[in-house]
Amino acid sequence: MANAAPATICKTFGVISERTLRELNGEPCIKLEEARKVKQQILCSRSFGIKVTDIVTMRKAVCEYAKRSAEKLREEKQRCRMIGLFVQTSRHASGPDYANSANISLEYPSCDTRDIINATMRALDSIWCDGYRYYKAGIILSDFTDSAVTQFDMFATRQPFKNSDELMKTIDTINNSGMGRVWFAGKGSDSGYRMKREMLSPAYTTNFSQLPVVKS
Repeated sequence: MANAAPATICKTFGVISERTLRELNGEPCIKLEEARKVKQQILCSRSFGIKVTDIVTMRKAVCEYAKRSAEKLREEKQRCRMIGLFVQTSRHASGPDYANSANISLEYPSCDTRDIINATMRALDSIWCDGYRYYKAGIILSDFTDSAVTQFDMFATRQPFKNSDELMKTIDTINNSGMGRVWFAGKGSDSGYRMKREMLSPAYTTNFSQLPVVKS
């Protein structure tokens, strides 16, 4: 490989492989300060404001967590293969105690919110038990690969969504622009589970009702 033409390597395998070739020939392409530590996993977990007792409400909650974790994954410019979900009751509350988790391995590395939501729902179906008052749930993404160098198996039984990267980029742009919000149907429009917010910092700069009042 060290004797190959950089232009040919770049055209055939991409710019990352070209940089590798140049590095093999003693030409530094990545400065030390440019290298950043890549996260090994992404966790999105919340305690519910009210106990969740039905799977419909739990689906809405974990769908929201899946969406958030997918957004974080794209911010890191990574794709994941492993998606974990856990649910649990409170150890300090009265009533029966239950905690469980499940992992789903994707057929291909993905940062598409739809893939992550689908895997999360499959995991939830495998561990859900009626009759409990659930206190907390969370999603863990792991087994990352760099989005720029991910290779897909053309013979896999399931292929990535068409134009996935473009769609996710468009959704992220809209959601970050302040023009509106795009959400997935599984989340629903009513977040009846609500996360615990007693310790949330006041939003002095964005909510006039939370401005401190000085009395003379």
